[in-house]
Amino acid sequence: MLGIYMLITQTGCQTTGSHPNAMPLHWTKLPPVPDREGFAGGFAGVSNDALIFAGGANIKGDKWGSSFDKVWYDSVFVLEQPDGPWQTGFKLPHPLGYGVSVTTENGIVCIGGSDANRHYPDVFRLVWHQGKLECIPMPALPKPCANFCGTIIDHTIYVAGGTETPTATEALKTFWKLDLSAKKPHWEELEPWPGPARMLAVAGASGGSFYLFSGAHLKAGPTGKPVREYLQDAYRFTPGKGWQRLTDLPHPVVAAPSPAIGTDHLLVLSGDDGTKVDFQPLTEHPGFSREVLAFDIKNGTWSIPGEVPFSRATAPAVQWRGHIVVLNGELRPRERTPEVWWTNISRTDKDVK
Repeated sequence: MLGIYMLITQTGCQTTGSHPNAMPLHWTKLPPVPDREGFAGGFAGVSNDALIFAGGANIKGDKWGSSFDKVWYDSVFVLEQPDGPWQTGFKLPHPLGYGVSVTTENGIVCIGGSDANRHYPDVFRLVWHQGKLECIPMPALPKPCANFCGTIIDHTIYVAGGTETPTATEALKTFWKLDLSAKKPHWEELEPWPGPARMLAVAGASGGSFYLFSGAHLKAGPTGKPVREYLQDAYRFTPGKGWQRLTDLPHPVVAAPSPAIGTDHLLVLSGDDGTKVDFQPLTEHPGFSREVLAFDIKNGTWSIPGEVPFSRATAPAVQWRGHIVVLNGELRPRERTPEVWWTNISRTDKDVK
């Protein structure tokens, strides 16, 4: 659980938060995923205490030309111990990325996603057991979806937004749930949030409520290609009570590692704030924002307590062994990384006086 905190920007160098009783978060690196380029939009989670990273996409060859070759993957990597090697040789049913992945007590539920040609409604569960990876089909989404966000509350998965096709000029305003405890689980469509449709938002969960932060609204530009509007609004959904508008974020955090993790505070790490959308040349792009935004659940306020030692977008965030883990993702447009970072969240809220 995450209470009031301080952020460590790198080993031995700390940035003090604005809260009077700060909790140290020490960022260190785990072994990198064994791929030279790394992947954006991968699936990640925990099954039987093993950390799993799967799928995603990267750019092969020249990244910086007017055209480039983006490739999707079916690779699955498994890390059983923080100081151990990544195990390789496992595969998804097909190349896939940019979906939602949720850790459950029965494995990692991988939802939707895309490849180079289409978006998928497919849902499956990855289970790691005694050195073997099993892929179990689950009920499909009502429609294909990628670039969306989601998390789990108790035994129910919630997902929000996204896009239906690779060329979509409108984002989805869909909010679906899947109750895993039901005798026959199936996806149900719920009333969506009151704000604009969006893609690449950040989800969060605390106190039985679902949180939706930022994202990008889409519209067709003058050439017919999609144009992003960067959003900084925030919402909370509580079953039985519906949606509530929250205080806006200090700035957009499009494609930030999702879900935001915490209990008293939800942390949003890095992400694209939209200030460098037109930055040229891309080869000198400084990377995405490194700021951390913290949402205070009780007071409904945002703060910026520090920075993370990495620039990151389209990366999954996972809780593993009392830590937040951020796996791979984009350093800046067109450039991925195999890095895996983690930070301790072992200190509980009751320890903060």
